[in-house]
Amino acid sequence: MFVTETHIRVRYAETDQMNVVYYGNYAQYFEVARAESIRNLGFTYKEMEELGVIMPVVEMQTKFLRPAHYDDLLNIKTFLKELPADHRIVFEHEVYNQQKKLLTLGKVILYFVKIGSYEKTQMPEALRSVLQTFFP
Repeated sequence: MFVTETHIRVRYAETDQMNVVYYGNYAQYFEVARAESIRNLGFTYKEMEELGVIMPVVEMQTKFLRPAHYDDLLNIKTFLKELPADHRIVFEHEVYNQQKKLLTLGKVILYFVKIGSYEKTQMPEALRSVLQTFFP
């Protein structure tokens, strides 16, 4: 299993009138955490695009347990529980506040697709070779 942690501080503009993080912002939080996870592997989305592959989101699930508020320091744990075997990759997220209380659960499914044609494809070998070390 591959696990990373990303910290994000809630900005005022991300909250609603109730001083709660607006639910739509979690898609961006998850995206930042995914990008940082890949960066922690020594790989970037930009490098993947240079190899002719992009990763569109095809499904996202979010479960809100507790609210996050302005100026909270969020810790987003990102998990890859399985090494992708086909065109799909599944990222799972847990969002905690600075008191280590679990706030939100997320699951995001992306596909590896070829730039231009949008045909499903496999994970780039350069990324697979790095990820394989976490899945003995």
